[in-house]
Amino acid sequence: MTDSRPSNPAGEAVVDHIVAVLPPLLQSLEALEFIARHFHPPAFDAIMAQVEAPDQALQDVRVRLDDWADGFADVSAPLQIASDAALAGFAKLRAVQNEGGDIRDVFRAMRYLPRAQEALYPLAARLPPVSQFFLAPDMRNDAAALARFAKPPAPGSGVHHFDNEPGSRGGYSLYVPEDYTGERTWPLVVALHGGSGNGRAFLWSWLRAARSHGAIVISPTATGPTWALMGDDADTPNLMRILEAVRSEWSIDPARMLLTGMSDGGTFCYVSGLEAASPFTHLAPVAATFHPLMAQMADAERLRGLPVFQVHGRLDWMFPIEVARQAREALAAAGADVSLHEIADLSHAYPREINAEILAWLRGER
Repeated sequence: MTDSRPSNPAGEAVVDHIVAVLPPLLQSLEALEFIARHFHPPAFDAIMAQVEAPDQALQDVRVRLDDWADGFADVSAPLQIASDAALAGFAKLRAVQNEGGDIRDVFRAMRYLPRAQEALYPLAARLPPVSQFFLAPDMRNDAAALARFAKPPAPGSGVHHFDNEPGSRGGYSLYVPEDYTGERTWPLVVALHGGSGNGRAFLWSWLRAARSHGAIVISPTATGPTWALMGDDADTPNLMRILEAVRSEWSIDPARMLLTGMSDGGTFCYVSGLEAASPFTHLAPVAATFHPLMAQMADAERLRGLPVFQVHGRLDWMFPIEVARQAREALAAAGADVSLHEIADLSHAYPREINAEILAWLRGER
């Protein structure tokens, strides 16, 4: 019997292109994440050798994203932007590896990763492999998790940016899980970027964990070049403004409000989070520096029993692990409920794998 269904050659070609491009694209992004997580200056060549060359496979199929038939630009454009960002990131890393360069060139290369993720994320609602990529690795074959995100998203959910274009200061980016419901309260994570960074990019350090485990994320950008670690503090009032705006729109659990951050952002967790009037119920500084005077000058009642989850790498070359150990001792002596999580293979980088544990701690599950 002859199949009389109408054919759609253009649509079939698009499917073929997607099937060819997605695997090397996602593998390239996973490789960039691996490099960002494991980067340690003395081990750079070894790290690059471990990831091999997924970018070459992506480069080989990149041409398949050009000249698609009309009507498919909403799929081709995100794939083009994400692919080009991944390839540009690898090109800079290869240049450092083959031509020499300093540590700043590696960090510049890593800026392409969140650009690629931001471009790709809207396709999570349409392409199951993309949806799986933005789930925690141990949930990517979880039928219940996949079913949650196969449903139509809640109104207003997803990723939004508020006065947070690249190069701007003082705005914020927001993620609300697509399975959001106002019938219950949700944990809140306020995630502070490192020095010279921005919240729009740092949001992607938390999105996968928040999407997988159910949390709202605010990722603000400092009002100045970095957070107000000295002098007048313009950042805490700005955080309070942002917090008020988000809480007025979304159902936030007042007992599960986390302030966390990386490097300068982690240090600002102490500066702002130890203030007597801070609304945050939990602090989780990552790769942060600390001065014992912070604990001595903090409000004693604020510190009493305050949950603090420190994360620090034993290979950290910027703020040695001893800084975190001294902070733990000072905070504990002042009455905080502090725990230090040392990661043996972590340098001065953000360990995204710790986010699920932080969220479990925030929910009181550990």
